[in-house]
Amino acid sequence: MAEPADNIHGASIRLAGVYKIFGPRHLDFIEQVHRGMTKEELLEHNHVLGLSNINLDIPAGIIQVIMGLSGSGKSTLIRHINRLIEPSSGVVAVNGIDIMQMSPVELRDFRRNMTAMVFQKFALLPHWTVLDNASYGLKLRGVAKAERQDVAMRWIERVGLKGFENKFPNQLSGGMQQRVGLARALANDAPVLLMDEAFSALDPLIRVDMQTVLLDIQKEIRKTIVFITHDLDEALRLGDRIAILRDGKVVQKGTAQDIVLKPADDYVANFVKEVNRSRVLLVENIMQPLEAAAAPAGLPRLPARLLLDEAVRRLTGIGASEGLAVDEDGRPLGRVTLSDIVQAMVTPVDCPPEVAGMAAPATERAAAGA
Repeated sequence: MAEPADNIHGASIRLAGVYKIFGPRHLDFIEQVHRGMTKEELLEHNHVLGLSNINLDIPAGIIQVIMGLSGSGKSTLIRHINRLIEPSSGVVAVNGIDIMQMSPVELRDFRRNMTAMVFQKFALLPHWTVLDNASYGLKLRGVAKAERQDVAMRWIERVGLKGFENKFPNQLSGGMQQRVGLARALANDAPVLLMDEAFSALDPLIRVDMQTVLLDIQKEIRKTIVFITHDLDEALRLGDRIAILRDGKVVQKGTAQDIVLKPADDYVANFVKEVNRSRVLLVENIMQPLEAAAAPAGLPRLPARLLLDEAVRRLTGIGASEGLAVDEDGRPLGRVTLSDIVQAMVTPVDCPPEVAGMAAPATERAAAGA
């Protein structure tokens, strides 16, 4: 069952018509870019088009992944949210407030209290202990030493570093250092957490472990997390919503199921063609809706939002060849067979229109009255 809205501690984010041109005369070219000047044409004037007409609405309390290859504009985009980079035109709003209208003092307070950032290269102070690093943001906010250390220590324990609070960064592995960076961001208790390639420098197994830590913590804190990555598997695992960038433009946005089931173009299709579909698609994506009101008797029940790989384990574990898909309240929705699952794992499938709306994150469905 979807959690009530008052359990969401994040903030909504809206980017509307955001353009970014890099160069000393960027404002001189903005109208021409609006009228269709291409990236290549702009480059002839020694200016670079970093972002082009970005429109993105991020609901509070979800993980929004921004994905793309190197140079696609994803890191540029995330730095607009805390105004480390100024847009050439467009609106960036957090909880409905246009941050472009903030004074320097308001912007400083916004960065300290509304956002926290986790970097790819950890950005720890080498001469400070783990505890000092984790409490650094609170120190900047003027929190008393005893209180900030108490808060930081709770998050150090939560990310699995209890006993290391008096160590220095050079005494820790890369994965442990990134846990310190995560604890530092979480200790600030900011509604928006910005994570720029936060796990990209980690070894594969440590990276998966950090993804698990983040997902577990997000169940509790319900912050708005904007996560930048170039790795599709990471995007599909973490993202309630995913936006794929290419050459500074959003080429597709939606849920993991949207991206895998209906790639917008060949560029996206090439990204998803090698994806393990059983770890992305849900029972509801492939079930056959019931034709009659009465549900077949004796079929094992499977949650409609269960991943296909787990559905296979459950069915084969009891020797069943098909199951009954049910909603969060146990109401029957459709039938799914092992052969349906196998077919879906190797062949693109269309999401039935009856369940298309269910692919939205739980927070959005709750807001819609689902």
